[in-house]
Amino acid sequence: MSSSRRGFLQAASAGGAVVGIAGFSALSHVLAPLLDGPSDGLAPFPAPQDPAVDEATHVLNRLSFGPRPNDRAAIQSLGPRAWIEQQLAPESIDDAWTDARLRHFEALDAWPLGELLEYNAKELLDQLTRAKLLRAVHSRRQLHEVMVDFWSDHFNIDPSKGDSKWLKPADDKRVIRAHALGRFRDLVKASALSPAMLWYLDGRVNRRASPQEKPNENYARELLELHTLGVRGGYSQADVMEAARCLSGWTVRAREDSRFAVGRVAFQPDLHDDGPKTLLGATLPAGLGEADLDRLLDLVCQHPATAQHLAHKLCCRFIADDPPLAAVAAVAEAFTASSGDLRQTLRALFATPEFWAARGNKIKRPFHFAVACLRATAARTDAGPALQNYLLRLGHAPFQYPSPDGYPEEAAPWMATLLWRWKFALEFASGYLPGTRCDLPRLERAAGGPAALAAHFLGRQPTPPERQAMTASGQSVALLLASPAFQTF
Repeated sequence: MSSSRRGFLQAASAGGAVVGIAGFSALSHVLAPLLDGPSDGLAPFPAPQDPAVDEATHVLNRLSFGPRPNDRAAIQSLGPRAWIEQQLAPESIDDAWTDARLRHFEALDAWPLGELLEYNAKELLDQLTRAKLLRAVHSRRQLHEVMVDFWSDHFNIDPSKGDSKWLKPADDKRVIRAHALGRFRDLVKASALSPAMLWYLDGRVNRRASPQEKPNENYARELLELHTLGVRGGYSQADVMEAARCLSGWTVRAREDSRFAVGRVAFQPDLHDDGPKTLLGATLPAGLGEADLDRLLDLVCQHPATAQHLAHKLCCRFIADDPPLAAVAAVAEAFTASSGDLRQTLRALFATPEFWAARGNKIKRPFHFAVACLRATAARTDAGPALQNYLLRLGHAPFQYPSPDGYPEEAAPWMATLLWRWKFALEFASGYLPGTRCDLPRLERAAGGPAALAAHFLGRQPTPPERQAMTASGQSVALLLASPAFQTF
């Protein structure tokens, strides 16, 4: 992120807001002890005993944002595979504490969408970011949160564009969160008709009111290149234009037109190109009207390239930056056989031997790293400006990536953040991160001593050189959180 962009965001944070919203921001700091975390109830907890990462720790590393102190006991009582099945059914997991805390972020439940206009856009982004952080830190539905993070990048929207700044909270709730473990086609359709997406990728201006008017291809191109088939999916420029014709005529009521029914999506037949179309080798007859959208989605969601593209991305997230071909093939086959059922697809991924063998070979992205620090230490946070500003410096502030491809998953783009990671680890462990705190002496007692606490952080017993460095440093927790073993998962 450029310094000018960061300066703009910081200046915006220092600016004023409408009275009601400013009041909420001030109140949220007063209520921070109530909002920031459950009573951790730190009782003695088991630390890893093996010299290498075991199955329980591996599953927690991959399917969550990192182990909390008591997570190992929970997964060991169920067994790693049973715990995976539990996570694949998040609706069955009691997450009442997290749900209760999120009710304080009233804008995230605004309905109708016009109510979002009553909020300052900066405050909406703050509530959206805080809610994401608190869920990642505290939610018991960790796999769901990991998948929400995955799809938020896959269907990225930069809310700085037009009405997206007011409509993104609804997209997060009604598109990404609602369909994160559902059927892929439902997710794609919800995204295609999301008011925020119609703004961000110009679907609202994709129209053909006369034979001379050409459709806007922005969303159609990203639908094929990023959301479904992938950049090497075998489509042509002609396919992009035909897809754009299928998508023409969908509009969303803009804030500048009227505050009544802002964000309402509608199909306008007179702005739709209703002629015959040829797309990906298939012929769509004339006269389908709004059904052109469904025929298009059937074609792209059932295409073999889509199964391959999504399987590769999922294996990149859960197995390796350069995932094994056998795992990708198994996941693509499950995706196709289940008609894009994401739970079945993930179940197949977690059954691959490649998933169980790949341990400690991926680097945590900055958001993952910061949240993992808080989870490992049972920290409490208000998810406020100090934590958010660190994510800005680390280049991984939620909902602020400017292009449609979303934040990268691979390690290479994040290697330049290591200095800021070390600084974060030191300030956090030293108690100098405003709004975030942890009781390290109590945590050490619950773990059973310094060596056991080190094993908890590393996911295995520390090596002799690691033990020596911990003793000599005088800042053992900061050193462990900044260590390569904690940075990877």
